[in-house]
Amino acid sequence: MLSKSMSHVIQAMPKALVMLGLSLLLGASFAQAQDKPDELVKTWSTEILNAIKADTELQSGNIKKLSELVDSKIMPNVNFQRTTALAVGRSWSKATPEQQKIIMQEFRTLLVRTYAGALTTVKDKNLQFKPLRAAPEDTEVVVRSQVVSNKGGEPIQLDYRLEKTANSWKIFDLNVLGIWLVENYRGQFASEINQNGLDGLIAKLQEQNKQASKK
Repeated sequence: MLSKSMSHVIQAMPKALVMLGLSLLLGASFAQAQDKPDELVKTWSTEILNAIKADTELQSGNIKKLSELVDSKIMPNVNFQRTTALAVGRSWSKATPEQQKIIMQEFRTLLVRTYAGALTTVKDKNLQFKPLRAAPEDTEVVVRSQVVSNKGGEPIQLDYRLEKTANSWKIFDLNVLGIWLVENYRGQFASEINQNGLDGLIAKLQEQNKQASKK
């Protein structure tokens, strides 16, 4: 199972929070690059949270509806290629363009399906953002937040890594409860690649997604 470590994280926290974080990771439609990244994440995450709260199909983990959300509002504005390249590691540069394309597609599907059931408790959750620690000239920043429940309990860490591109800030990594998604998958992907090569990783991802689709 490629997502064993992250699965433990999912089980340890309210599931809706992981999907919210994933939505941000897969891409946020931000304003121009000169805007403050923390304010942009705050604005966009609030919009996503409200959209989920208003849609019972998203809350129920409807794969078709989730894919439509990802394709229409999330994926067009993310550097998901960088996210995937970082997860694959050194072997990414050795992959053919076709292999890279397939790995990105299968990784996206894996993430969407992994967190598809993470929306059932979203109605009582809110985000609190910590002060941004960054200089004006920084091109990569970490936006730190915590998720709090109206029902009480300990806040849950939820952080984002963003990069400054020519026209926008984009998220490329996500930290839930101290585990960065890219780092988590890098170790798992490296193990598969070392044993069976890039084609083996592709086959593993495809099989895992195939099995998940039957559930």
